[in-house]
Amino acid sequence: MGKLVYSMITSLDGYAEAAQGDLGTGADDQEVHTFVGDVFRSVGTYLYGRRMYETMVFWETAHSLPDAPPHIVQYARDWQAAEKVVYSTTLEQVTSARTRIERAFDPDEVRRLKAASDRDLTVDGPNLAAQAIRAGLVDEYHLFITTSVVGGGKRFFPDGVRLDLELVEQRSFVSGLIYARYRTR
Repeated sequence: MGKLVYSMITSLDGYAEAAQGDLGTGADDQEVHTFVGDVFRSVGTYLYGRRMYETMVFWETAHSLPDAPPHIVQYARDWQAAEKVVYSTTLEQVTSARTRIERAFDPDEVRRLKAASDRDLTVDGPNLAAQAIRAGLVDEYHLFITTSVVGGGKRFFPDGVRLDLELVEQRSFVSGLIYARYRTR
């Protein structure tokens, strides 16, 4: 049975999307990117909302960029090998292989996906993740915390949800970014 993992870069004050600007520095260096690739190599299925899919579809062709460093090529290959499910009422077609569109998030279907999978799944994007969190589907939370306080935006955790988590791994990077992996109790 695969675990469902929710992971995003967050600001120090807990926002996965800033109201204005970006989330700050620390997530775009080779050390962090190589670590992210290693952590998520075991993912067999990505669950995306439309906006997150439109950001991540870059990886469908990233391996062919001139002078792409090995860690970028590896991440692209790993991403391409995984299944992708895009939850959207507006997206008409996908532009990546191994990808399908679902019109609505169905917690029971995600439970079936987890039960049938021998690899982990991720839910990506704060809106889609909020639905999975509220349905009690998320097994682990991977936060990549920047050094910036952004003051507003979309929170990593949805409002109105209480969770009891156990810290199972942490790491800091030269850039100042902190990785914290939590498991649900």
